[in-house]
Amino acid sequence: MVTAAGPVPSIGHDQMLVFLLQIGVLLATAVMLGMLAVRLGLPPLVGELSAGVLLGPSLFGELLPGLSGWLLPQNPAQTHLLTAVAQLGVLLLVAITGAHIDIGMIRRRHRAICCVSLGSVVLPLALGIALGFLLPASLMAPDADRGAFALFVGVAIAVSALPVIAKTLLDMRLLHRDVGQLIVGSAAISDIVGWLLLSVVSAMVVVGARLSMIMQTVGCLITALAIAVLVVRPVARRVLQQTERAGQPGVSVAALVVMIMLSAAGTQALDMEPILGAFLCGIVISSLGSASRRTLDTIRAFVMSTLAPLFFATAGLQVDLAALLQPTVLLAAVVTLLVATTAKFAGGYLGARLGRLSHGEALAIGAGLNARGVVEIVIATAGLQLGILTTATYTIIVLLAVATSMMAPPFLRHATRRIPKTAAETQREREFAGTGFSAASSSGADAAALRVPVKRPRRSGD
Repeated sequence: MVTAAGPVPSIGHDQMLVFLLQIGVLLATAVMLGMLAVRLGLPPLVGELSAGVLLGPSLFGELLPGLSGWLLPQNPAQTHLLTAVAQLGVLLLVAITGAHIDIGMIRRRHRAICCVSLGSVVLPLALGIALGFLLPASLMAPDADRGAFALFVGVAIAVSALPVIAKTLLDMRLLHRDVGQLIVGSAAISDIVGWLLLSVVSAMVVVGARLSMIMQTVGCLITALAIAVLVVRPVARRVLQQTERAGQPGVSVAALVVMIMLSAAGTQALDMEPILGAFLCGIVISSLGSASRRTLDTIRAFVMSTLAPLFFATAGLQVDLAALLQPTVLLAAVVTLLVATTAKFAGGYLGARLGRLSHGEALAIGAGLNARGVVEIVIATAGLQLGILTTATYTIIVLLAVATSMMAPPFLRHATRRIPKTAAETQREREFAGTGFSAASSSGADAAALRVPVKRPRRSGD
């Protein structure tokens, strides 16, 4: 006898109240600090990340522990509600970034991108592994293997953060520039390599360093790329053709969002990050033409002004600066930050020069790839769950993520200020018109860097 299932319990009154207050407080704080960051000459991203740090255990939790414990409880059911909304934001952000990748330019400059990706991963990975062997044993989990720990530190230092880099380039009106495209393309490859290496470390911890597990991870990555080209692209083209005939723009937008979510679900099913699937889907959308890109851009304002700030504020909640009061942890944090920053910048710069890019472009790429952001936090969380890191080491890596994300924008602004603008960039900027990339909407130093000369019409008296 089959009985009907009972009704699904609804979210409790208190749980919903706390969730709504979390959204309101985090978003309001992120927006206000983002505006303050702009007034200080920094991208809004800096303020948005700072919002989570201030509202987390480092300040708000220390000054008002009772209120902090009620508003931001360490309750998985409550935390997962906020995390789900933040995850939606980062997936759409990464998809929009992928949709603004100039595939033709990437193909033309594939040598430079490969060199940059290689340099920005190999050098930081090597120095990170060496640092992992030198760090004191007190920063390792009791049962952790020194080799796995060292490899994990190398991965943490080698990765970049595509979501953070994307937001930085969007905020600074640099995504349409050639150097912005090179940074995003290189960051995407670096992230793919980073997730692959993280899978290898996970396999080493769980089942040992078996070649079969490593080959399985590589096979999943190749499968994801093949599905994007052979399945997602033709299906997306057919679906968009059908929705455009319906004459309802909202239907096309919904279809694109569905494809992004399903692509993210696909890479998740392959035991890879959903961010990778969203980014690949964005590239597919870009390859279908400017009309598809413009359709996706109709949700850009909401994503950039609401979902993305909420995502970055939520990421900042993970930081607890109290652990840095221990001299050993503080010294390890300083050394790790110096090694990570120097290695990533040097690797990106040397790779760019090897790829025959100019000195200015190489400086910009080295600065842009230094942002690690939330990808670093995800990796740190994985290390904690795998039993490799202690709480102190976790704090160091998260601090590295926040610090490098805040350092990258000003260095990137300085490096790109003197790079001349090309005709191809101007054309790409026109194609991105209506998405907030126009030079006219820039302010301060950005306007000086991105302004396009406009010929004034001659007056009769001239």
